[in-house]
Amino acid sequence: MGRLSYPDSPDTATVVLGAGPAGLTAAWELCKAGLPVLVVERNPHQVGGLSRTVDYKGFRFDIGGHRFFSKNADIEKLWSEILGARMLERQRLSRIYYHGRLFKYPLEIWDTLKNLGAGEAAACVASYLRARARRPADIRSFEDWVTHAFGRRLHEIFFKTYTEKVWGIPCSAISADWAAQRIRGLSMTALFKAAAGWRPNPSAPLIKTLANRFRYPLHGPGQMWESMAQRIEHEGGIIRLGERVIRIHRDSRGALAVTTAGAHGERTYPGRHFVSTIAIRELAAAIDPPPPPEVKEAAEKLGYRDFITVALILDQDEVFPDQWIYIHEPGVRVGRIQNFKNWSPAMVPDARYTVLGMEYFCFHGERLWRMADAELIALAASELARLGLGAAAQIVDGAVVRQHAAYPVYDHHYRERVARMRTFVESQVPNLHLAGRNGMHKYNNQDHAMLTGLMAAWNIMGGRFDPWRVNSDALYIEDGHDGEDGSRLVPMSVAASEIAPPAGAEED
Repeated sequence: MGRLSYPDSPDTATVVLGAGPAGLTAAWELCKAGLPVLVVERNPHQVGGLSRTVDYKGFRFDIGGHRFFSKNADIEKLWSEILGARMLERQRLSRIYYHGRLFKYPLEIWDTLKNLGAGEAAACVASYLRARARRPADIRSFEDWVTHAFGRRLHEIFFKTYTEKVWGIPCSAISADWAAQRIRGLSMTALFKAAAGWRPNPSAPLIKTLANRFRYPLHGPGQMWESMAQRIEHEGGIIRLGERVIRIHRDSRGALAVTTAGAHGERTYPGRHFVSTIAIRELAAAIDPPPPPEVKEAAEKLGYRDFITVALILDQDEVFPDQWIYIHEPGVRVGRIQNFKNWSPAMVPDARYTVLGMEYFCFHGERLWRMADAELIALAASELARLGLGAAAQIVDGAVVRQHAAYPVYDHHYRERVARMRTFVESQVPNLHLAGRNGMHKYNNQDHAMLTGLMAAWNIMGGRFDPWRVNSDALYIEDGHDGEDGSRLVPMSVAASEIAPPAGAEED
């Protein structure tokens, strides 16, 4: 490219890297204010990032399930603004599968005891009483904490298998502080009180993860982002698909331009402001001149958990009534099963059929990730039949989507690594704004990511918001600190933590 000069005009465009929920929300907010915006997205076919909806022969499925429920009024208002009446109101039904039985989730004590059967229920109660009578001297791991709080048998049934599938880490190697915070408020006592209808504070706000009603776009979450992209373009914004960021040019004053590579070769886009929602390690690799070696190395070492969806199409109008089922069965690799027709009937082109999403968690490069699509479809079909949740003979087609870097991993070094990159960006590239799940290396929901995108736009327009202080409920912490770093909680290793034994069970 030719010589670059720092753009002096206040009307120079903002360039947004990534067309997921955070990037598109930032772009739309700027467009509404009459400011020029250009969005570049590496996916050559569609916007939406992790919240996109895949269309396979008229059958629609998500990359995971995406509920539209937020405690943040700005986000709820934005969803209504974009889709309005095209948002369905859904009643949540999700259960846990274990040893051929389905348990309500959130757990209900009488349903749980009934499904376990008299003998197993008695054994679980006895296991719980033994655990409470013999408090271990040192509660260090997730396994220690849950075993003490619920007994070993309930740990094995409702905590161990699914947690290990999602994160690829033994429960004995996950720190106890994650359990103490992630499961706060949930205990055997709390379950019995809930069963009796006792609630200490009826006016307390609802825990978001346990909300029993939510909204969902008629044609899946991708409809939200496709509609938002159309509005951005209608207001004069530009969205370029199939363009991967390869270079972010900067000088002593900040970022100057972004160069992308795609089917049309390399393109360079100057700008006054930049919003990055791409993974931090990709961002660090693209900055030119590069960050100091210690910053670049820190970014390169940030970890991610990858995700595979195997969509199975069944010639069957009803399979099970849940929107999704958590699979706690240790003998299969599948971790969760989505029934997209139960999210919205419009997810199938013909009511005679059902589309299921068989979800697998893995690390990039391991055998599961490298399996051919046909092998993955065969695996998913065999596991569905083995679980008794669908007949292999009814499966008429299938499709596979691999999602790289779906879950930012919080190992014991991630905080300092992210902090190094954040400090570098804020001091050396002040017109580069970080937002979104991968852009901030924060394991969060789409409403949380959207709020960070809104704040990036507000800051470009002269605001002074700190998106790092958005908490796990997509609420902005105005002052003080809520005990979290603004992220949803994820496992940390035992070796990384300095843990005092938790005082009691708490639930997220």
